[in-house]
Amino acid sequence: MLVKVFGAAVHGIDATLITIEVNIRRGIKFMLVGLPDASVKESHERIVSAIEVNGYKFPRQQVVVNMSPADIRKEGSAYDLPLAIGILGASGAIQSTKFNDYLIMGELSLDGTILPIKGALPIAVMAKENGFKGLILPFENAREAAVVDHLEVYGVKNICEVIEFFNDKRKLKSTEVDIYREFMINQSEFEFDFSEVKGQENVKRALEVAAAGGHNILMIGPPGSGKSMMAKRMPSILPPLTIQEALETTKIHSVAGKMSSNASLMSRRPFRSPHHTISDVAMVGGGAFPQPGEISLAHNGVLFLDELPEFNRSVLEVMRQPLEDRAITISRAKFSIEYPAGFMLVAAMNPCPCGYYNHPDKKCVCAPGAVQKYLNKISGPLLDRIDIQIEIVPVPFEKIADKTPSESSTEIRKRVIRARQIQEERFTKTAGVYCNAQMTSQLLHRFVSVDESGRRLLKTAMEKLGLSARAYNRILKVSRTIADLEGSENIKTAHLAEAINYRNLDREMWAQ
Repeated sequence: MLVKVFGAAVHGIDATLITIEVNIRRGIKFMLVGLPDASVKESHERIVSAIEVNGYKFPRQQVVVNMSPADIRKEGSAYDLPLAIGILGASGAIQSTKFNDYLIMGELSLDGTILPIKGALPIAVMAKENGFKGLILPFENAREAAVVDHLEVYGVKNICEVIEFFNDKRKLKSTEVDIYREFMINQSEFEFDFSEVKGQENVKRALEVAAAGGHNILMIGPPGSGKSMMAKRMPSILPPLTIQEALETTKIHSVAGKMSSNASLMSRRPFRSPHHTISDVAMVGGGAFPQPGEISLAHNGVLFLDELPEFNRSVLEVMRQPLEDRAITISRAKFSIEYPAGFMLVAAMNPCPCGYYNHPDKKCVCAPGAVQKYLNKISGPLLDRIDIQIEIVPVPFEKIADKTPSESSTEIRKRVIRARQIQEERFTKTAGVYCNAQMTSQLLHRFVSVDESGRRLLKTAMEKLGLSARAYNRILKVSRTIADLEGSENIKTAHLAEAINYRNLDREMWAQ
């Protein structure tokens, strides 16, 4: 008897429909075809055990399983459940006409317990697009998949529930999630707040500008000056995620298996802080079984790189192209996958190996030339891609001991949101551009105009600091953001001067 059930294969952050055809005929052999990997082939033993432990019989005949389309590689253990249901349907243990209405995914343990899978959200999106009535998957993944409207999502804990459902002996309860309610409740809940930061007003101002325009920022200063402390508070002043951004971010984390049990839609911007020993593949993604890297997991959020010069040179260099294109393409001999990588880079570093160059109180003990050599670990092209470079000095005792609360993240966030709204209106007719940091050269000429005094200031800065053409464009973008924060339509000389001041770590000037 021939039976068809349906599953899905996840490639990148999207899913592809997989048709599982099961035919049972005379013989004693089990055959699984359709380009399955080793973990899919091993499903035979898990399926046999799960079926027999729960009181059913695995057919003692020839079982032929074809996973179509046959040219797409099937990976992982999530095909256990649809394979088991297909085999039971072909053997007659399940009598059902509902197989065409449901997409099934789940990993089986030996006792029939259904274990969680990766990529539940993109699978649910694909199921809806292909007209399926419902989706059957592990209980732990049900809330994640239920964010897709107009799709019945059934979370199950044991294979018996699925068998009885198709045999009309059990009704499954559909999982429902009020994504808008949960989305709004969690948007303003943050562990850290800028009200806890004493002093450092100039740095907080730079972070506000960075958040308002989506600019990359580098903080450089001695140990204990508050670099990591302020970086961790960046998500609290960024604008709230939109529903579309939340869906896209959740899909990436779902594919990577980073969603917690019973989680639904991500409502806060991600904050990723990889250790400096990370490999380039872990940073950008890839591997034998391609997975999103840290730059994709930080999509629509913040990627914080602490101790920037300590990162391997190759890791930093592979970030150059994603910083410009906001996406990363993983190419292999037989396939190519693209992951989004629209992150905001926040980096921190010491000014020198000992950490006390330019310190107001402590003396730097580094050898001559060590400061420049330390900075040279960060290439010029990467430094050019960092819009804001701000130097931090230690907070004096009077500021630390002051009990007066600093400005809260909520107040800063209000100004950031107003500036972003101005940018959204500006780029309404420009697809793929949502903030000033994403402006192309063409958009710069269109939306950024500088008067004569501003041009003279820019010329002087270019000549004295030895800035590149890319750094020139970065200054214009940052000055546009500063003007937006003030609600100014025109860019003033003061806006340009502040933007130029945020390039104070360029090579011609630093460590002289």
